[in-house]
Amino acid sequence: MSDVTTTDLYEVTMALTYLREGMRAPATFSLFVRDLPPGRGFLVAAGLEPALDLLAGYRVTDEDVRDFAAALHRPPEDLEPLRGLTFDGEVRAVPEGHVVLAGEPLLEVTAPLPQAQLVETCLLNQLCHQTAVASKAARCVLAAAGHPVVDFALRRSHGPWAGWQAARVGALVGFAATSNVAAAGLLGIPASGTMAHSYVEAFPGEEEAFRAFARAHPGPVTFLVDTYDTERGVLTAARVLREIGRGPGCAIRLDSGDLGKLARRARSLLDAAGLPDVRIVASGGLDEYAVSGLVRGGAPIDVYAVGTKVGVAADAPALDAAYKLVEYDGRPVMKLSSAKMTTPGRKQVFRRPGRPDVIALRGEDPPGSAQRLLRTVMRDGRRTGPHDRWEYARARCAHDVAALPAGARRIDRPEPWLPVLSRALDDLTSRVRGELEWQFRPEHLGVTGPGGPDDLF
Repeated sequence: MSDVTTTDLYEVTMALTYLREGMRAPATFSLFVRDLPPGRGFLVAAGLEPALDLLAGYRVTDEDVRDFAAALHRPPEDLEPLRGLTFDGEVRAVPEGHVVLAGEPLLEVTAPLPQAQLVETCLLNQLCHQTAVASKAARCVLAAAGHPVVDFALRRSHGPWAGWQAARVGALVGFAATSNVAAAGLLGIPASGTMAHSYVEAFPGEEEAFRAFARAHPGPVTFLVDTYDTERGVLTAARVLREIGRGPGCAIRLDSGDLGKLARRARSLLDAAGLPDVRIVASGGLDEYAVSGLVRGGAPIDVYAVGTKVGVAADAPALDAAYKLVEYDGRPVMKLSSAKMTTPGRKQVFRRPGRPDVIALRGEDPPGSAQRLLRTVMRDGRRTGPHDRWEYARARCAHDVAALPAGARRIDRPEPWLPVLSRALDDLTSRVRGELEWQFRPEHLGVTGPGGPDDLF
């Protein structure tokens, strides 16, 4: 499947129209999230690196043109202006791992209008999904309060590629490992896995299953102990580990039931068996809310494995994101629609320690020692530097999350951390809005109601 044709049809119809009308002047589009989802005090930017890879290789081929023509039920020659189109614009973006807030551009594209329009869908697709999952994953790291968190999302993610993305953004926000073997190898992160209940069921009993597993795996092992009776499973695991001389580095896994109560009983049994170094791993429908409850309840759990609910960002699976034109041919533009009004002009976001971010115009000077979040990452369709490694993004995420107000980091009922507009951006918004409202007054449109212009509305 072509990356170019993996798009919404209206991107093609608009880009073709622009080309036929000679509208090739530079256009700037801003990609941002209008409002944070319920239950979120912040977002973590993710998806930029794969998006840049896509833009760098973007080219409309003969086959793409034929596919576009088939979708439109038109002869391929009608779409000839699209043939060979590449992306040779500029991208300014927030590097992955940074915390972002509602209204702040994650990315701004400046390119000839047809190019900037045609890449909209793929950019939204890349950044929205990965930012949503990264944001939930980051909250799991917060909830775990220093305990390792492991990604178990692959089996129920929305396809293999989504599973890969979940593993990558998990590493990006601070996860310790992933069950996804391919992702672990490609990213250079630890792979983690134990055994399934079916494995235990395949043997005559738990002891036979545990001993066979230990024979096959000479290093530290983790035994799943709740296939039948959890307490008996813990005792069996302890006996096997003690008899084969395994201890430090080994673990038992709890996957169902009252995990807090079971973990306390398991810890007591392991300690009584002389195995204080054997860890307890918990899994089974966990997300930040469940992890937070277990941690606050003092459950003696050492590692949390999170899967489905995190991999699909279950409580907030979609972001209210937009990709809006903010400047065309040097002219600032904006949308006036009710509840969806945008701000005009190219932007910059300034981050100030201990104070709200400032969304400003690109050319403004930073207030004090504020940090510029948007950086030029692509110019003339080429990256301006090497690929950004997930390890660097991980460090940015840890720094930014730690700097957030406590209310924004809170797991239950967080208080969204909101940015403010600079005076210059606010003034430009007021001016452009006033010009548009004046331009579209009924008398300027030549439209009147029965009693004159004032009776129309």
